[in-house]
Amino acid sequence: MKRLGLMLGTLLASHFVLTGCAPVVVGGAATTVGVAHDRRTSGSVIEDQAIEMRIYNRLSEDEDINTQAHINVTSYDGIVLLSGETPSEALRTRAGQIAREAEKVRRVHNEIQIAAPSSMMTRSSDSWITAKVKSSLFGVKIEGFDPTRVKVVTENGTVYLMGLVTQPEAAAATDQARGVSGVQRIVKLFEYLD
Repeated sequence: MKRLGLMLGTLLASHFVLTGCAPVVVGGAATTVGVAHDRRTSGSVIEDQAIEMRIYNRLSEDEDINTQAHINVTSYDGIVLLSGETPSEALRTRAGQIAREAEKVRRVHNEIQIAAPSSMMTRSSDSWITAKVKSSLFGVKIEGFDPTRVKVVTENGTVYLMGLVTQPEAAAATDQARGVSGVQRIVKLFEYLD
């Protein structure tokens, strides 16, 4: 039984490292490996999760956006990426405004495309590309580089890279992502430390 618990714990920790997820116990000292390696403070990680939830909630309250669009919200250090599809420029603009009005948002990158919502097949392909890009980042050969510091989001073959990195780390991560099959375009949304 003890061995099963150890295996499950290792599997869970591996999942969080590879997905970039970083669950945190609010008000406690427990954090996962992902937070320990993140350049953001644990408070910033929690705030990014709260920003995403605030924006998702506001988007779901808008009946047109909720029923006609497919929008993903990603926040990293208060910088928000909106990706997905919406059928009109008006809905794209409205989603961007909702994100900009959310508390603690420093900047919004509105990358929503004017198109019909993507299919489940496309979304599955994007998830696979994201996993492959994250795995490829372990091949970056810069001393001290931690691949879990790069947030990877894929939408319709376009890979968005976010994180607090140095210029050489950004260049190396971008080069690694370029070599992954299925990547059609890379958009760098990094914040630079140097």
